[in-house]
Amino acid sequence: MTVTNSRTRTVMTASFVAAGIAGLLGTAAQPAAAAAPAPLAVPCVQKVAVVNNGGFVINFQITTRDGALSAPTDDYPINQWRLVDLTSTPLAEGADVRPLVHATAGDDVLGNVFVSYCANGQTATYTASGTTLDYSVTLLT
Repeated sequence: MTVTNSRTRTVMTASFVAAGIAGLLGTAAQPAAAAAPAPLAVPCVQKVAVVNNGGFVINFQITTRDGALSAPTDDYPINQWRLVDLTSTPLAEGADVRPLVHATAGDDVLGNVFVSYCANGQTATYTASGTTLDYSVTLLT
């Protein structure tokens, strides 16, 4: 084919080059790969417990990565603990969860790591330690 117009030649050349590169790379007619699902957090548990090792009164809720929440536990003081069986919540099995601890007259603090919800009878235990305005919620290993 003979091209006499330099502008047409430039457009055609660019189109052929783009088509050739796409063909070489195998990207012309292939859909983008679907993102792999995120792996489950470890461990996989059915129940979540929080031990109050702080000098304050707490309660907690279970939260997911997307912000869904369970109902809160009752308030409880130092040296006590509460347990939430995830099968009694509206949260979906397979969701990654962690406690959101509320200190009376203090801060709200999330558990340091997520665990996955599996109906297997296992329990993840966290401890809440510190003071009302400066405490941590840590998964025991």
